[in-house]
Amino acid sequence: MRIRFAREDELDQLSDLALRSKAVHGYSSEFLEACRAELTITPARLATETILVAEQSGRRLGFVAVAVDRDSADLVDLFVEPDYRGSGLGSRLLEAAVETARSSGATRLEIEADPHAEDWYCKRGAERIGETPSGSIPGRVLPVLELRL
Repeated sequence: MRIRFAREDELDQLSDLALRSKAVHGYSSEFLEACRAELTITPARLATETILVAEQSGRRLGFVAVAVDRDSADLVDLFVEPDYRGSGLGSRLLEAAVETARSSGATRLEIEADPHAEDWYCKRGAERIGETPSGSIPGRVLPVLELRL
């Protein structure tokens, strides 16, 4: 397996992967549709974020997106194909995001996590620092986590 930079010609496939990955939490089709715009990887995002893709034998298995602003970085997305959950791929992608942030001078990585993923991030060293409203679902609140680099 290798981790490489995303290409513009695969953004639709990465957006679909994000929706498949989010669906494993049992969200309804209406919920997923409401999240579609926020989970869509656009050329503009590719230009402003570092998006790394985990690939094996030509198959995209997951991706992570990081946006760095001076000493702070945001983990914008981290998604893994459902049949690769539990394989350690998510941890490898998180490590790649941490390395990307560190090498760009960031000292902290902020994560607006899906509530179902909060424990996973905390087991990898993140701490909850607050909450924020969902960008897709009115009334929904997401945990905000921080990973010190």
